[in-house]
Amino acid sequence: MAKSDSFFIRHTQNIGGSTATGTGTYFESAIDLGAYVNALGKSVLRIHNIAVSLTDSAGTSVELEGTYSAAAQFQLVTQPQSDTVLPSNKAVIASGTVNARRVDSGDGLASQVYEAFDNLPQLWTNGYLVAVDTIYLGGEASLRWYGDVYVSVTMECTVETMNTAAAMALALSQQ
Repeated sequence: MAKSDSFFIRHTQNIGGSTATGTGTYFESAIDLGAYVNALGKSVLRIHNIAVSLTDSAGTSVELEGTYSAAAQFQLVTQPQSDTVLPSNKAVIASGTVNARRVDSGDGLASQVYEAFDNLPQLWTNGYLVAVDTIYLGGEASLRWYGDVYVSVTMECTVETMNTAAAMALALSQQ
């Protein structure tokens, strides 16, 4: 397969968490890959690495309300979803969860944070091939975040060529 130089695709999605946007609601937006992917034209995208951040709207740490725990989860998928799906779902490219807990009184930063980015392309030998022209970043956040949680992804990618039959078979399997 012919390869291009690597480049980066960035995207941010508000996944809620505050009382204003609601909690337990799944939020998702599309990432257009049409400039890179054309299965009929034999062009596919390889995602080599993904860096993920869960922050507030300014890119800083999301604070917690009082002495509570909170969770936020994200998924990057090849098909639109109406809710979070299991990492074993064929549409999942990447997924993960952050759990935070505040033991001090009053609102503020979490005292303990646990992350489980359980499914990322860099965990695989050759990254993750994408043959659909749109992927989706979504997620949801629980109560007790002091403001909305935003998930941001930065993907290191290359464009590669495949024969038409292989590219179409891959595209169909990801729809």
